[in-house]
Amino acid sequence: MTEGQHRGAQAPPRGPAHGSARDRLLAAAAECFYDRGITGTGIDAITAAAGVAKMSLYNNFAGKDDLVLAYLHARHEEWLGLYRRRLAEAAGPRDRVAAVFDAYTDHAEMAYRHGFRGCGLLNAAAELPAGAPGRELVRRHKEEVEGLLATHLAELDGLPGARVAALGEHLAFLLEGAMARAGLEGDSSRLHRARELALQLVDAAGSAR
Repeated sequence: MTEGQHRGAQAPPRGPAHGSARDRLLAAAAECFYDRGITGTGIDAITAAAGVAKMSLYNNFAGKDDLVLAYLHARHEEWLGLYRRRLAEAAGPRDRVAAVFDAYTDHAEMAYRHGFRGCGLLNAAAELPAGAPGRELVRRHKEEVEGLLATHLAELDGLPGARVAALGEHLAFLLEGAMARAGLEGDSSRLHRARELALQLVDAAGSAR
C-alpha cells in the first residue's frame, strides 16, 4: 500500500451519515450523484438512501438544484481538507506544490462504493447546463486549485512572475489531464505519475533561473 493509499483510507466515508436529516441527505446525495450521476438520481433514491421522508428533503433544501449546489460545495470543502492536511506536512515550496497533487490522489483513493469515476466536480459540471450556478462553483474550484499552485511556485526563490503564471497553468493542465485519465482507468496511477512529472518541471524551472 502506498502512502497515498494509506492516507486515502483515512478519508471520510461516502455512505449516509448518522446525525441530522440534512447530514444524511448530503451523504446520500454525495454517494448517489457520484455513482449514478445527477440526472440519473431522483429525489426518491436520495431520500431512500438517507433513510428519511421526502418532506425532510424539502425542509432542508429548496429542491434538487439546491441539494446539488450543497453537494458540490461539500466536495470542494472535502478536497480543501485533504489539501490542508498535506500542506501541514510540507517542508517548503516544492512540497507545497506536491501537496496539491497529493490531495487529488487522496481523493482518488477514497473508498468509493462503486469505484473511482474521476473528479466528482467535473462529472457534475458536465451534466449541468451552461450558466448553471453549479458550473460556476466548479469553475471557481478549478481556478482556486490553479491559484494555489501559482502561490506555491511564487515562493521559489528567483522565479519570475511570468514564469510562475505559465508554470502554474501548465501544472493545472497536467493535473486535470491526469485526473481525467485516472477516472477512465479507475485508479490513481496516473495521478502518481503526474506528481512526478510536476516536480520534474518545478526542479527544471528552479535550475534554469
